[in-house]
Amino acid sequence: MTDTPEAVFEALRENHDRPHGLQRTITAEELVEAAEPFEKPEVLVTALMELMTAYEFTGEHRKAPVVFARLLKLWEDAPGAFSEWEAGQVLWRFKWVTTSLLQVPEVPLAVIEAWTGRMRERYEADGHGVQPVAAMRYHVAAHTGSGVADAYDLWATRPRTQLSDCEACETRTHALFRLSSGEDAAALELWEPVLSGSSSCSEEPQSSRARALLALVREGRTDEARAYHLTGYRAVRGKAGTQQEVGLHLEFCALTRNEGRGLEVLAENRPLFEAAGAPLSRLGFLTGVEVLLARLVADGHADTPVAGPPGRQWTAGALLDTVRAEAEGLAAAFDARNGTTAVGDRRRARLERAPLLDEPLPLGLRTGVAAVRPAAAARAATAVPARAVREVPGDFVALVREARRLDALGHPGDAPLWARIAEAADAEGYVHDERVGPEARLRAELAEQHAFALRVRDREAEALGAMAEAAGLFERAGMVWDALSARAMVLAWTVRPDAEDGPAADAEARDPEAVRAGLDALVREAGELAAAGTDAGAAYEVPGADGTVAGTGPGSIAARRYLAVLYARVYGAFHEAIAEAPEVSGATRERFDAAADALRAEALRLSAPYQAANALDFRATLDLRLGETERAERGLRAVLEELATGAPERPWKGNRPRAVLAQVLLARGRHEEAAELLHQAIALTVRHDDPGFPLAPAHAMLGHAATHTGDTAGAVRHLSEAADRFDRDGDHDQAADVRLQLADLLRGAGRAAEAVAVLESVAADGTAGSVDPRLLAQGRLSLARGLRELDEHLAAAEEFLRLADSAASWGGEGRAVLTSVASEAAVALATADRPEAARAAYARALATHAQAPNPSVITQMMREFARLNQAARGAEGVEASLAHLAEADAVCAATAQDAEEFTPWFEAGSIRYRRALVLADAGRFPEALAEAEASVAAHEGGGEQGEEARAEAVRVAALIEHNGLGRTGAAAARLAAGAARCDRSGLPEAARILEGLRREITSSHEG
Repeated sequence: MTDTPEAVFEALRENHDRPHGLQRTITAEELVEAAEPFEKPEVLVTALMELMTAYEFTGEHRKAPVVFARLLKLWEDAPGAFSEWEAGQVLWRFKWVTTSLLQVPEVPLAVIEAWTGRMRERYEADGHGVQPVAAMRYHVAAHTGSGVADAYDLWATRPRTQLSDCEACETRTHALFRLSSGEDAAALELWEPVLSGSSSCSEEPQSSRARALLALVREGRTDEARAYHLTGYRAVRGKAGTQQEVGLHLEFCALTRNEGRGLEVLAENRPLFEAAGAPLSRLGFLTGVEVLLARLVADGHADTPVAGPPGRQWTAGALLDTVRAEAEGLAAAFDARNGTTAVGDRRRARLERAPLLDEPLPLGLRTGVAAVRPAAAARAATAVPARAVREVPGDFVALVREARRLDALGHPGDAPLWARIAEAADAEGYVHDERVGPEARLRAELAEQHAFALRVRDREAEALGAMAEAAGLFERAGMVWDALSARAMVLAWTVRPDAEDGPAADAEARDPEAVRAGLDALVREAGELAAAGTDAGAAYEVPGADGTVAGTGPGSIAARRYLAVLYARVYGAFHEAIAEAPEVSGATRERFDAAADALRAEALRLSAPYQAANALDFRATLDLRLGETERAERGLRAVLEELATGAPERPWKGNRPRAVLAQVLLARGRHEEAAELLHQAIALTVRHDDPGFPLAPAHAMLGHAATHTGDTAGAVRHLSEAADRFDRDGDHDQAADVRLQLADLLRGAGRAAEAVAVLESVAADGTAGSVDPRLLAQGRLSLARGLRELDEHLAAAEEFLRLADSAASWGGEGRAVLTSVASEAAVALATADRPEAARAAYARALATHAQAPNPSVITQMMREFARLNQAARGAEGVEASLAHLAEADAVCAATAQDAEEFTPWFEAGSIRYRRALVLADAGRFPEALAEAEASVAAHEGGGEQGEEARAEAVRVAALIEHNGLGRTGAAAARLAAGAARCDRSGLPEAARILEGLRREITSSHEG
């Protein structure tokens, strides 16, 4: 009811506390109508002020000047109706009007200039400096592109006044001037206080963070760009008044190759397509949308479904056409109004920007949009770094020869070349070119390479089948050595205990005795071929194509394949031993040692040090699996030393032992050494395009190492990269687990907003059903607590309630969890001023506690409710607080003293501490002091663990004694004794606080 001025004022106060949005704006409009009939103009003044605020922060710039004109009329007719604050706001809001008019292309520049002139007159008449007027004129010049430098000088050289924009906003304007001149580094230096959050306001730092993103990437400061995207976007998401900023985040996603993330941002901001009150900001939003969609269409995703204006389903191509047409029209309208091409030029410059990075910038987020992933994955699969293969041949013959050359070297860069060859050979109408040798040979090689590729992707059964096929094709092609090697690998791969059943893994092959006998027979056959000087490869090799020579000497096909057969036998023996671990039989160990010795001896004889190192690698890995960590470390170091001295031309061969050694060092707490090894392994993998190296786990380990060495930025970078790569590999649970670790790291570093952004991604991924429910529950709990830390209590409560609903279905195990989350939900709802929902959650927590007791959680909830009621003031609040604390006492009394996770001294001390504060606020000082002293005594029961809480209770007791009872001497003595005790207990900070308070009250008493 708003039938009295008092009721309207009360409604205005309530509306002012609401977040900016459609509901607040509509209510503000209704309250202006309600205020108009009254004869008290002060009611209408306040209502119009509230409505103008609502328009300003929801992007309704077309309407704001009309409201301000009414305020000016009231100012002239009834200046006494304005409070002191409202009178100051009339002058302040002249700036709002100028920027609002600039937003609307139908408003002529002459009108804007007239308003600016009127603003100057008012400022001068009230004795204010004109620096804010110069600022408005600079904004007009920057918008039109006319006289920008002069206007900037006129503003920047004038001293600030009481009515100047806040320092954060002015810093943004200075930085944007530098940015428009191409001075990225200078702009970012100016921006630092705002970007870091040390200088802020209602618009900052989120506005500047959006505008600085691309400059940060151009300057190589991608860690900050990542962080500011996560935190800045959360602050502007879905808000009509921040269309421009949302558009900039979309552009950032497009230009850092995060198109999937961009589509999610677009979907989350779909309502912004209907926000038309700020045309200039709308143009900024539409241009960001256009940048994103243009990238998608250029990459072949024109038919991808995307979120667009409500009312129909959109594809990227269709939405691009619609957005482009509207944006072009808006830009043309502004340029026509301004008489320049500045607005259109800025839009075209944004659209012409190419991606700033070659690979996606890892954001630490899981994007549920899969439609744009295939193109990125295809680029990654076919890209061959220039450092690995200096020049990828364009013609088919050269491509095959280069792939064979790399294969002979064991270079991982051959994989993408073989993929291209397979694509060409399988294409319709393929005609074989005999210059690469017989087609039968090529088909056999492609089958073998396909088997290796499948195995890299852990598709064991298919890999076995493909390798068996390759063996048959090699046989038919007369390639004896290659067939022998392929047959050996088929047998060796069947030994793995985790190998799936497949076409090549029949019962006989899986029999350990049969596999062992088969491998021994193949080794004997290989030895006989080598002894006979058989080099079947000489008959089919294209001279010079792969660097091999005829015969059975070092570097020949015969030598390589002979060692490959020996390697297969070691591989099989190794997995036999692993299957028996941790107790390996003497016979199995003897077989493994003999196989490894034979491989090493023959590799050294044939000058193949990388195969000799493989023998050492198998030994070290087996030692590690058997718990012989120190011996494994020595062995892995020996592997790396042998490769460095014997095969320096094949640096990629050391990547796996480097990663394993790093894992050993991490377990032993030698994090810096581990980090260095992982850096080397990752760099070499990327340089040589090794698809077989597990980059995702390596980045995860490096993230952990960086955490322990204090390199938070590096840890965030590598954990983000690991999560992204796990997702690309389809391992969403592992990706979610890494993101939970990333969020913990961010929260621990005081970066709660970033942590929440990451956890929101985990929760969204879990909602889509791609994450294990328990991981999702852990993520939701962390998310809820993170939101609470950001004072987003209602959102926190929603997450707690979702988790409570999940826990309710877990049976007995979930009861204790349900009690905890229901308790936390109740407190969050109460803090968010949702009393009815809070009471329901409170009752739910008590009911669950009755079935599965969790007293410490319940008493904490009760203490928090007492604190919240205490803050409400009044006798009713005091009694409610005391009632909650009495409930907490009853819970403690009913709990066994030795109950799990229940600490009687802490509970009693905490309850009495809170009761002391409640009673002190109510002016009941003798009772309050008694409770504070009881809290001190209770915490003494905790020994060393209770000393810090005891010191806090002493501080409160002294304040009650001094402020409430006027017993300053006793309070000072209490504090002195407490400080001395803290010194003896090794709590210097607590001692400093108590001693400082003692001096303060003593001084005030003497004064």
